[in-house]
Amino acid sequence: ILAREVSELILVGRRSEALDAVREECEGHRAHLKTGLDMSQIAKADLVITVTSATSSIIDPEHLKPGAVVCDVARPRDVSRRVIEVRDDVLVIEGGMVEVPGPVDFGFNFGFPPGKSYACMAETMALALEGRYADYSVGKKIGLAQVDEIGQMAARHGFRLSGFRSFERAVTQEQIDHVRERARETRRRWQGE
Repeated sequence: ILAREVSELILVGRRSEALDAVREECEGHRAHLKTGLDMSQIAKADLVITVTSATSSIIDPEHLKPGAVVCDVARPRDVSRRVIEVRDDVLVIEGGMVEVPGPVDFGFNFGFPPGKSYACMAETMALALEGRYADYSVGKKIGLAQVDEIGQMAARHGFRLSGFRSFERAVTQEQIDHVRERARETRRRWQGE
């Protein structure tokens, strides 16, 4: 999806074969592609989207440039809690939270405000509302057409992306403004201004 929207895309992974496969899928779109196995490469990125199956955090404060926005979709988290503790010039948001249409009570506390769910649960609900009961996105290979289709289904039924959260807390506009200002100050110091 990002390859269609951005000018440069840096893909970082743990295995070159898997990385090559993702690169092939991204080719032919707008983005100039770079790949690598070294996590330090993300220090060049303005936006980092991380989705791994790692069992512990893999992104530390030193991996990120001032002003970086990190969307951590993984569970358990890919981003170390230390990032928000020591880097007030970086914004970390959690991906995968959706606002569900209508009043809903899951009967279980997921750590979200009322009316919110994980995206994977929202996908299942949208599919059920469409009367589609077969496997839809099981596994790692999910095509762009599928992503676009589930987005259209969700929109039809009133599902929406929810507000930003970071380590279980709502992200306010004031926090975003603070990160932006701190990033400007840090970049000025780095550039010797």
